[in-house]
Amino acid sequence: MGMSVYRLRTHASTEPYVIATYRQLSELHPIAKLLHPHTRYTMEINAAARQNLVAANGVIETTFTPGKYAMEMSAVVYDALWRFDQEALPEDLIRRGMAERDESAPHGLRLRIEDYPYAADGLLVWDSIEAWIRDYVSLYYSDSATILEDVELQAWWDEIVTKGHADKKGEDWWPKLDSPQNLVRILTTIIWIASGHHAAVNFGQYDYTGFVPNQPCLARKLIPEQDDPEFERLLRDPHKFMLEMLPNQTQATTVMTVVSALSAHSPDEEYLGYSGNHTNWTSDERAVKAFRAFSRRLAEVDKKIIERNKDLKNKHRAGAGTLPYELLLQKSGPGITMRGVPNSISI
Repeated sequence: MGMSVYRLRTHASTEPYVIATYRQLSELHPIAKLLHPHTRYTMEINAAARQNLVAANGVIETTFTPGKYAMEMSAVVYDALWRFDQEALPEDLIRRGMAERDESAPHGLRLRIEDYPYAADGLLVWDSIEAWIRDYVSLYYSDSATILEDVELQAWWDEIVTKGHADKKGEDWWPKLDSPQNLVRILTTIIWIASGHHAAVNFGQYDYTGFVPNQPCLARKLIPEQDDPEFERLLRDPHKFMLEMLPNQTQATTVMTVVSALSAHSPDEEYLGYSGNHTNWTSDERAVKAFRAFSRRLAEVDKKIIERNKDLKNKHRAGAGTLPYELLLQKSGPGITMRGVPNSISI
């Protein structure tokens, strides 16, 4: 079920943004140029997932506890809980009870668990993205009138709301695209989901679940109650009983293979804050200067993350037997590395 919800909040939710960007914004539009790196390979990987991962009798149905109901359960979660305005990292942390508003605290949030690596590091990345988007948007939109008069931009947001999410188009929580501030928030949310959020929930999968007993994808039998005859078998040979509960060899091998592929960076990956193959993405030197400042901010974020991983007060990321939290470090080499934030959902 976890993989289904992860796919919902990243792969599936990003697809309407990609489609609207290519349908409604010309290639020369400044927001199209901004979003282009964050759409890379997403449609291709989603098409592959529909064929093999989430298809009927696919990997998820055959190896995860919900079986044929996995996608149906994911749809129920989407209907009940998904809201664009709460996909922003600060709002997501508040919704989940992990933070509360506090303007005197860093990022304007007080974390209920300070040693929460995803939140602590994620907010550094979120703030860096938001500052970059604010700098970029200010170059082209000076006030609300410039936003409202941009026909392409308004058509882009209208398609995301009314066609990409037709079942939720009447909800009152959709942000209005009527000011530079709202545009910044919308774009930051979209880019965060495609980059930092996806990286954090995707690239650690193999290290956590590659050893199947650490996080079994299903249980083949229930844990027995004390008055159940099976309970006696559990007491007589707990090891054998556990093996009977764990996924069988075929299921375990399938999951190991899939999470190994999903957790690996490709050699041509393009990372957040690096222009990669898009070195000539704009001729506007002001935008190039703002992007370089973004890259420098992310380099400082890396330094802070490394310092946190060395601080023994952070019991969730430092000390004997504890993995350092590196999922939100900016860059990675190819393969399974447990680090690196790609620009887009490309695996």
